[in-house]
Amino acid sequence: MNGETRQRSDLDKMIWSAPELIADLSRFYHLEPGDLIFTGTPEGVGAVKPGDLVEGCIEGVGTITLKVAPADPS
Repeated sequence: MNGETRQRSDLDKMIWSAPELIADLSRFYHLEPGDLIFTGTPEGVGAVKPGDLVEGCIEGVGTITLKVAPADPS
């Protein structure tokens, strides 16, 4: 976050595989391409605040970069 690595791990360390998570969540939610699924609280996790830049990637899948915006007051 903000240029500092906060976590580095592998999908194979998850309790459930990505297909298992997607199948289970699909029973309750209509998932669409581009939806993000956040799981657990791995080491290095911390709160994000407005203005923070968050980057992540999964080798062979893709990369995501997002800037945390202020809360919508409405």
